[in-house]
Amino acid sequence: MAKPPTVEDVARVAGVSRQTVSNVLNSPEIVRDETRERVKQAIADLAYRPHAAARRLRTRRSSTIGIHLDPYSGGISGVILDRFVHALTERASERGMRVLIYSARSADEEIERLGDLVDGAEVDAVVVTGTFFGDPRTGWLLERDVPFVSFGRPWGGDDVYRSAHTWVDVDGAAGTRAATRQALSNAGPRVGFFGWPTGSGTGDDRERESVAVGAHLAAADAGRRSLPVIGFDNTPVAEALGISSIEQSPELVAAAVLDLLMGTTGHVVAPRDRGAAPEHVLVEPRLIVR
Repeated sequence: MAKPPTVEDVARVAGVSRQTVSNVLNSPEIVRDETRERVKQAIADLAYRPHAAARRLRTRRSSTIGIHLDPYSGGISGVILDRFVHALTERASERGMRVLIYSARSADEEIERLGDLVDGAEVDAVVVTGTFFGDPRTGWLLERDVPFVSFGRPWGGDDVYRSAHTWVDVDGAAGTRAATRQALSNAGPRVGFFGWPTGSGTGDDRERESVAVGAHLAAADAGRRSLPVIGFDNTPVAEALGISSIEQSPELVAAAVLDLLMGTTGHVVAPRDRGAAPEHVLVEPRLIVR
């Protein structure tokens, strides 16, 4: 069996020093473009793969993104988050990053868990999910200067678009507008709404129709199977029952999260080093008519 290529082999083929190869792997921005490309070509030609464990110990970089996952309780939220985490894992792998899933039963417990992960250099960055009014996690991460992006806007601020941190969310209001237009054009001016209680950030933003299945079944029981019902989330149940729905596209959310987290450098950047105001992305959902 052939011996795996080493850093020294890469240096020899590229005509550079061992330190230059190390710089290309760990701090590529300090290496001249021409030299960096030559080293990258040698790495590709030799199929060289750095020893991940040794690299983590040396650089204190884990190439890992941490994300909290609530205990599965079924329902729509579980389906959407599952798709998001799956997409995030796939796309992070394409960028040379891994995803570490951790659990916590409360925000305080999650902060404690994050402290262990950050102090132990087990994660380089964090994706926060399930943001809520007065969320203490984002403030803790900012104070510790931990790179992070939240899937969910900072509910409760005076102006979420001038937030202290970077976030990605689904534009629920746009989805609701599309659903309303569809209902008006096909069922006339009498459009009803079933949604979350007042005070729910997500519900207030888009008046999410989370009980579309119930409405559809109630209409069927009343002998009005033709009554148009448009849901939000496009779950497998909605597809099976033939209910029109708004598709959140968590795969697009995952791509946007990674774009904001890693930028064009290919490395996660701490909040204080960004040099610009925090950014946000609203992913526009699409209406699927059945």
